[in-house]
This record gives sequence, C-alpha cells and structure tokens, in this order.
Amino acid sequence: LGPQLPPRLTQQPWHLLYSTERDGFSLRTLYRSGARPDSPALLFIRDTEAQAFGAFSASAIRSSSGFYGTGETFLFSFCPELKVFRWTGRNDFFLKGDANLLMVGGGSARFGLWLDGDLHHGGSQPCETFDNETLSHREEFCIQDLEMWGLA
Repeated sequence: LGPQLPPRLTQQPWHLLYSTERDGFSLRTLYRSGARPDSPALLFIRDTEAQAFGAFSASAIRSSSGFYGTGETFLFSFCPELKVFRWTGRNDFFLKGDANLLMVGGGSARFGLWLDGDLHHGGSQPCETFDNETLSHREEFCIQDLEMWGLA
C-alpha cells in the first residue's frame, strides 16, 4: 500500500493509533485516538469473511458536522490483490462522521465505505466520489478487526 500514498508520506513512520483488539469496538474511541488534525490516517478493516480493505485520509479521521478531506483520500481493497480507488473529481464527499456513523465517499445516497457507531457493522457500495467497487464480498459486512494508523 505504501507506493499508493502521496509521495511526501511514503518514507514517514506510521504508528498504531487505534485497534479494536486493544481498544474495543467504539467509533467514539476511534475519534479520540486520532492524531493531530493535519495528520494523515490509514483505516484498515478485516471483515468476518477475512476480506481486507479500508481508506486513506490526508487528514485525521474525526467527528464532523459536514464532509471534510482532500482529493488525496482513497479507498482500497485486497480482494484478492490490491485495488485502489482514487478521487474522481465528481464531488468532494470524502469523509464525514458523528457518534453513530463514519462515511467515506458518497453520492446518490450511496457510500463507498460506512461504519456504524459500535464498529460491529459496515457497508460498501460503488459511489461517485471514488467510482469504487464494493470493497467487501457483500454490501453489508460484520467487522472482525479494525485498525487506524497515523503518522508520528
């Protein structure tokens, strides 16, 4: 995944900020574990069918009243090899989150990736922001493990 990151970040050290194994299943805790607001974040998810996928954000993943982020944001999946879905330029619905829902990508009432507040369930649909495929085998999935990594 490293070569897919913006060039300024490819040599930077990453640190585990949040892990469901260590910190429990809570979107609020994930937000509290976030790094500085300007710190990039990688979100890795493994569902109960052993599919791995996630999102990169050039800014910290946080609670917000509206959409935030930049065109460097992307979705990815390892199904079975790495696929990266970059910004299409059609909208700027990069990330939006509150206590009950985190959304990455959107358009036409569809989200590239969404996670519920207890981080047990999520979903993925093709969306205008990234023109992505469904990241998991199913449009709705159960989360087995989730990690958020940030820059030092």
